[in-house]
Amino acid sequence: MRELIAVPVIDIEIVQSDDAAPPDASLTQALADAAGRVLGSAPGRTWVRVRTLAASRYAQNEATLAADELPVFVAVLHARLPPSDALATEVAALTRALATCLGRAPDRVHVQYAPPGAGRQAFGGRLVR
Repeated sequence: MRELIAVPVIDIEIVQSDDAAPPDASLTQALADAAGRVLGSAPGRTWVRVRTLAASRYAQNEATLAADELPVFVAVLHARLPPSDALATEVAALTRALATCLGRAPDRVHVQYAPPGAGRQAFGGRLVR
């Protein structure tokens, strides 16, 4: 059986004005390309899923946000997390790259790393080890 090569999976949730159009395919592709470059992935080896959340479905306590202050939430799943110094470098570069694609300030892009996927993530019915 062929060895399964794990791919990073990145979920991006964009909080946007209620009347904003959903992102088009070119933005999704730009986000995937930017993430792949940061992660050093071969073509087709970084997967990105984009969702939107209407601003009316997001709030911060005791605060009202302008459209340019709305956040973007990013969740990254790696088979194995990089060492802490490399992870810090990666998160800074990924935040900047995604913020540039989205036209948002980097301080509005919030990245969360999931626990390592090896041993608990499967692709096509095959567990990543």
